Amino acid sequence: MLITTWRVDGTALVALVIAGGLYAGGLVTLRRRGIRWPAWRTASFFLLGLGSFAFVQFGFLGVWSHDLRWAFSTRIALLLFAVPALLSVGQPVALARLALGGAQLRILDTALGSRVVRVVGNAVFAPIFALAAFTVFLTPIAGSLRESAAGTAILSIAVPVVGLLMVLPIVEQTDQRTSFFITIEFMLVFVELVLDAIPGILLRLNDHVLDGVGVVNATVPGWFPHILRDQQLSGDLLWFIAEVADIPILILLFVRWSRVDRREAKTLDDLSDDEMAALTAEHLRARRQ
Repeated sequence: MLITTWRVDGTALVALVIAGGLYAGGLVTLRRRGIRWPAWRTASFFLLGLGSFAFVQFGFLGVWSHDLRWAFSTRIALLLFAVPALLSVGQPVALARLALGGAQLRILDTALGSRVVRVVGNAVFAPIFALAAFTVFLTPIAGSLRESAAGTAILSIAVPVVGLLMVLPIVEQTDQRTSFFITIEFMLVFVELVLDAIPGILLRLNDHVLDGVGVVNATVPGWFPHILRDQQLSGDLLWFIAEVADIPILILLFVRWSRVDRREAKTLDDLSDDEMAALTAEHLRARRQ
């Protein structure tokens, strides 16, 4: 049933066509310029990235998201974490930078360097945002969004876009961090590793329905769980996904730290003896002050 249940979603289909078309357009531009692009990255973008988006939106989770709490919460969690992570393997930003030029490239660089992207691309933002987003499942807002066709359509696009903004700056190195800043990020993410589990635990342990919605459809199949059991399943899956999703963030932070450490080490190695002596003297003078 999880594999055989399908339904085409118009909003998601349009998003797939636009995203696939833009990526394909970049590939055509690179081919015309004689620039080779790894085939495995193209396959990753289309099969893993767009494929996972289609599976979530058109498959079981998308079909029953309106009626099942656990399908709705799981769909949102996967759109926020799994789909953007798989899309990022195709490195769409790196492709765009090679394909674009002139004013278009300047616009892209300006957008990536904006304060909003820098804040969202901060590794600390992802777990904090996930905590805030998952807390919504503890309120009647979740029930309203689940029953609203417009709300569902907006979430289908907005959630993966936010997820991309969180993961792309880390994966594609569109920002610059110091090793000290990344160490602080490590510490905060470990704290969030515990906090992210709270919404799922509360959903699992509550003995009354939190979203204020009863049975949405009276003609649901007989295999549907009781509404309280539905909420408990939602909490179980949300708890699991929230914890698992923090692991890639920690891995990405480690990768970013290693790259920054190599860059800083190379910067020091490139200094002349006089420059190193001046830097050391400045450091000692600052410590004495």
